[in-house]
Amino acid sequence: MQLERILQEAVELGISDVLLKDGNPPLFRVRGEFVPMEDAEPLTQQELQAALTRFLVDDAQRMRFLTERCADLAFGEPDLGRFRINAYRQRGKVAIAVRVIPATIPEFSGLNLPPIVERLASERRGMILVTGPTGSGKTTTLAAIIGHINRESARHIITIEDPIEYVHQDERAVICQREIGADVDSFAAALRVALRQIPDVIMLGEMRDPETIETALQAAETGHLVLSTLHTIDVPETISRIVSSFPEYKRDQVRVVLANVIKGVVCQRLVPTASGTGMVPAVEVMVSSARVREYIEADRIRDLHQVIEQGQAYGMQTFDQSLLSLLQANLIAYEEALQHCSSPTDLERAASGLDTAKFGTLSSLDEQR
Repeated sequence: MQLERILQEAVELGISDVLLKDGNPPLFRVRGEFVPMEDAEPLTQQELQAALTRFLVDDAQRMRFLTERCADLAFGEPDLGRFRINAYRQRGKVAIAVRVIPATIPEFSGLNLPPIVERLASERRGMILVTGPTGSGKTTTLAAIIGHINRESARHIITIEDPIEYVHQDERAVICQREIGADVDSFAAALRVALRQIPDVIMLGEMRDPETIETALQAAETGHLVLSTLHTIDVPETISRIVSSFPEYKRDQVRVVLANVIKGVVCQRLVPTASGTGMVPAVEVMVSSARVREYIEADRIRDLHQVIEQGQAYGMQTFDQSLLSLLQANLIAYEEALQHCSSPTDLERAASGLDTAKFGTLSSLDEQR
């Protein structure tokens, strides 16, 4: 089977992920689950080897795959689009995971994100984190934030990615995109030198290690706007992950720094729509406030959910508040809301009108736009 046909069909159908494995037809992720591509035969190892040869276009990529038996890279074709590729071995054979990257930079108006995310994108300094599991739309949200800054202000933006996914063109801003492996050795190394490259905004594809986290906090503390991601499921876990990455003797100081630089945390989960046509994000948002800073400094991180529940005046919302809003707007089914919420009992009571106080007065998604 021709690789072009698989990728072209994925693009045309709006598929986010493709899995290529020996003995299976190409698998497309549809509403969170993998289904076989229609009228497709099982792939052979010869076809997968041919696809691998097509993807690994330079000696460094080929050497990485030979030595590490795994390679991350971006692949682009003018007539097909752009894709993030992870090639790896399983049971001694080649398998390939493909993420389809939209050709255009997303805008907030098309992402169903709460309005506070766009307001966070207008911050001039500090740290904004976008978190969630793999495939929850973190990269898309970051691309929308970078795109917003690019359109609105003449700043210098440096992105550090592994690999580069969305390709930004300079508008009002100047954007330099650095790729791990091709342009620099590691996130930590790229971030250290980025501070000498007169940036206003630094976007880290991921904060993977304590050195990168510490340097990112220093960059935010010294007046830069730092954007990054973590694979965490909610706000308290995000704050805890950062603090716990440091030795015990440093944690009090880290909490003080983090409390002062954090501007917002946006946690995402994708939920199938009620119409059956796609996915919509449920979003937990924490925004910097005096109470948020107090709770982080005092190591009351587990109590942040209470602050978020009561912080709607600042644009904050919990996952359950977000799900209730989506449910009220008829964008998701009741069963999906229960499956993805943090407290099914509270959501059931709020949805039935028995205890709406816990969720506050939430407008529908259409009203929020």
